[in-house]
Order: sequence, then C-alpha cells, then structure tokens
Amino acid sequence: MKPADFSRFISGDVMCMLCPHHCRLALGETGICRVRRHEPEGLVSLSYGKISSVQIDPIEKKPLARFMSGTETYSIGSYGCQLRCPYCQNYHLAMEIPKLWKITPQTIIEQALQAGTPSISYTYNEPLINYEFVIETATLAKDAGLYNILVTNGYIDPEPLKTLLPTIDAMNIDIKSFRDRTYRKMCGGSLKPVLETVKTANKSCHVEVTTLLVTNMHTMEEMEELVDWIAHISADIPLHVSRYFPRYRWHEPPTNLNWVYEIVEMAKRKLTHVYAGNC
Repeated sequence: MKPADFSRFISGDVMCMLCPHHCRLALGETGICRVRRHEPEGLVSLSYGKISSVQIDPIEKKPLARFMSGTETYSIGSYGCQLRCPYCQNYHLAMEIPKLWKITPQTIIEQALQAGTPSISYTYNEPLINYEFVIETATLAKDAGLYNILVTNGYIDPEPLKTLLPTIDAMNIDIKSFRDRTYRKMCGGSLKPVLETVKTANKSCHVEVTTLLVTNMHTMEEMEELVDWIAHISADIPLHVSRYFPRYRWHEPPTNLNWVYEIVEMAKRKLTHVYAGNC
C-alpha cells in the first residue's frame, strides 16, 4: 500500500479529493474506485505498483490518430474504475480484480526502453485512480526521454489534474455522453468534470476525444451538441466515434454501422479529424 495523494480528514473520516465523487470513508472503508482505502495511517492506494496488463500496441489502438503516428507504445494497466458503466468494454479490469503482479516505476521504464517503444500508455482500466503510480512512472519516463500517454475517462478534480499534466504528452479522453442525466444514470458520475478535463488538458498536451456510440443511448441532437462543443474549443481536436459491442451488463445489439457513419459524416462538417472506430 502507498500513501495516497489528495485527501483530507473530517471528524475521524477521510475524504478522497482525487475525483469528483469525494468519497468520505470511515476507517477500513474503500472508495467507489475500489483502490483507495482509509487505513489507520490515512488514505492509501491499494493498486500502487500492481499491474494486470502489459502489451506493446500500435499507438493508433489507444486510439490516437494525430500523435506519433506509426509508432508503438508500451501499454500498462492495473484495475478499478471510479465510474460504473453497465456496458464497460474492459469490465474484467474495471469491475473485477484480475490477476495482478507487482512492479516498480523504474522497471516499467527499463522494459519500455528495452522494447524500443518511444512512449508509455497508461490504459486498459482507468489510470487516474492509480494516480500515485502513474505520476511517478510518468516523471521517470520523461527523464528517460519517453513520452507519456493517458487513456482516460477524464473524471478527476482540477488540482490533481493540474499536478499531473506536466508529465503527460497526450491524452485520449472518453466523453461517454453529452447529457449529464445519462452520466448519472448510466455511469454513476457527472458530465461537467469531464468537459473541464478536456478544456484544461487541451491547453497543456495533445488531446483526442472518443465517444462510444452505445446502442439506444445517444441521439443525433446530442451528438451535434457534442461536436459543436468540441469545435468551439478547437476544430482540430480529433474525435473518434466508436462502435459498441455487448459487454458486461448491457446486452443491446452492436451499434448499427450506418448510425456510426452518419455521426462521422455529421462531425466532419465541423471538425477537421473524425474517425470511425471498432468498425
């Protein structure tokens, strides 16, 4: 276990200040993310130095279409997530506890250098909840001349994001819906913090946005509003419109391909770079 950053004590409880949930935890309780717990010494990270996945991926798989194209990236993941999407495509990592092994940030750097990959991607599960391990590894990676990529749902408070961003070179941020009620009903979170993450990160590093088109969850009007919002920030932010497949607790059929391509064509009228994913 590792002492966790961004917490404060309230009447014997500890409040995690990493993400907008602000979980208030009595002694022994674990947050929504399942990796941050109130121990006698304070808030600790249960997932520090524990990884579930290591793989060398094409950078386009993250997906990143306009950053270091044609290169491979050393991808690592752990477990846990602070959202609860019933259609989660990586639920075995986000919602369950997979087989884990221990590793140090320095070992990750050494393995990435040996593999000859110019970047490290923090991905698969939600990397922001593994904040301490990510920021330590990313700092060492930068010192070693490696680039850092974060594949994330963007659900983080402003202060920890501001602290993390100097170590990050590129982010793919998942905007699950452009409706706050959908975020609350489907994901157990809220939309505004994610939008703030996109705006803040875009001033600091390369940003691309992904929206998974879940069957029976989005409307054309909503997607038009999302595209308008992105275009207002910058028409050059790439948008990935991805096809959903049934996973976890959501059993609707895969996204209709015509619907995916219709959204892509609509988005291309206002954004410079739009891509269809999982097609």
